[in-house]
Amino acid sequence: MTHRPRDDADPADGLTVGAVAALAGVTVRALHHWDSIGLVQPSERTDAGYRRYSAADLARIRRVLVYRELGVPLTDIAELLDAPSAEAMASLRRQRAQLRERVAQLHRMGDALDRVIEARTSGILLSDEEQVALFGPHWQPSWPGQARDRWGDTTQWAQYAERAAGRTAAQWQQIADNVAALDAELAAAHRAGVVPGSDWANALAERHRASIGAYFDCTHAMHVCLGRTFATDPGFAAHYDRMATGLSAWLRDVIDANARANGIDPASARWA
Repeated sequence: MTHRPRDDADPADGLTVGAVAALAGVTVRALHHWDSIGLVQPSERTDAGYRRYSAADLARIRRVLVYRELGVPLTDIAELLDAPSAEAMASLRRQRAQLRERVAQLHRMGDALDRVIEARTSGILLSDEEQVALFGPHWQPSWPGQARDRWGDTTQWAQYAERAAGRTAAQWQQIADNVAALDAELAAAHRAGVVPGSDWANALAERHRASIGAYFDCTHAMHVCLGRTFATDPGFAAHYDRMATGLSAWLRDVIDANARANGIDPASARWA
């Protein structure tokens, strides 16, 4: 049984495909592909059908490698190599513009990643002074760091950081204004004697849960867990009770009743 010799084993004069691959630093498979699509076709073939590349073919391969290194698609490289000078220059300018836009996009992506990294570390990309100005004199700039220490390994903290990373001071101001307006409505409803479980109370509970959604996705079960915290944590309880006496406990009851209306038993609700 006879075996057909490899292209680079052909003793004929000229540059075999294996020799060219070694000189150019590409694979034989790549050269075969370039031949099949007409990008670089060997000038000659031996009587046995083996590819044989001339010096001009090797020079063309080196030009292909220059453009490929610049990220130019193979189909565009063929046009560049064969087009008249004016057309080639126009194509090169287009490629340069695309490359510059790609570089700019990579810089933007890098900046965005920097912000996410910083947000996952600090919790909020605002100075202490900006935080107090936005969230009020009772706000403690240490709170985001405390939240990170407590919940930094959770999915919710990751969501919070990712959303915080893209927010401007103006967007934080809008969130703060919305929260303040909702808190005022909650206090007014409590003073008016709105009963937990009523349509009015349930609507307020849903709005409150949606406001948490500005930071992370909040299920009804998670909302129940937050309601417990609002009523028992001294800091949260003081925040709500400062607006209306007993508001923190009332809000917990409102959240629990709304959870029941949505199929969640508050007694067994867990953070999930």
